[in-house]
Amino acid sequence: MADPGFAPAKVNLTLHVTGRRDDGYHLLDSLVVFADVGDLLDTFPSDRPTLRVSGPMAVGVPVDDSNLVLRAAQAMGIDAVGFHLEKHLPAAAGIGGGSSDAAAALRLLAETTGAPLPGDRGLSLGADVPVCLAARPARMSGIGEQVDPLPSLPPFGMVLANPRVSVPTGAVFGALSSRDNAPMPARLPDWADARAFARWLGEQRNDMEGPARGIAPAIGVTLSRLGATDGCLLARMSGSGATCFALYETLTEAQAAADSLTKLHPDWWIAAAAPYSADAG
Repeated sequence: MADPGFAPAKVNLTLHVTGRRDDGYHLLDSLVVFADVGDLLDTFPSDRPTLRVSGPMAVGVPVDDSNLVLRAAQAMGIDAVGFHLEKHLPAAAGIGGGSSDAAAALRLLAETTGAPLPGDRGLSLGADVPVCLAARPARMSGIGEQVDPLPSLPPFGMVLANPRVSVPTGAVFGALSSRDNAPMPARLPDWADARAFARWLGEQRNDMEGPARGIAPAIGVTLSRLGATDGCLLARMSGSGATCFALYETLTEAQAAADSLTKLHPDWWIAAAAPYSADAG
């Protein structure tokens, strides 16, 4: 059984911005996978909501009610609980770290207390929380409330790379030149292998990549470095940035690429990863 306290990195392989509602929420169409790198969350007895943070990415993580982990407990109606978050994913990085942490909190509390999950599957906490709660490959659409599991994907390896640049999501949305773009095809194909998968993905988009690159030119450098690694099938930005990803036929190729990139940029956050699914955990 998958560890309910594992909060895997979310990777938006595609991200089509297809509209904007009257209330300001953007409509999206995204192919989402998860990586087997992420944060770790556990609970401990406490008479009040408490959050302790450790790990290599702990600096700057808020421990008050602005943190989605504590807000997840509030959404479950649970006041007496302590959390320990071991933070490995960079914040504001386009890989859903905070949303995945919140989803892990929901799963942990449901398992340890028997309390039901929120009826909106965590949507009130953030658009990415429902897909992170499922933690398996999915097509995410609407404002994040529609999560359709994908059939099996071909095996592949990934490299995630962040140049240690924080990109505010609101600024990227604000810089979009068009908010009414075409979605992905209604019917997704069956991909024979990683190369076919990458070719198809290359025909899709991340509509936020251009605006994000304008805000943070380091994203363009990151994509160029990833694209130049041996065996790279596709390099693209995830979410609103600044984390970028590259796909490879095998995890071995991804690890070699991550090693070579780390030598060039030891100050970046870089991780080789395999796809993760809670169903297979």
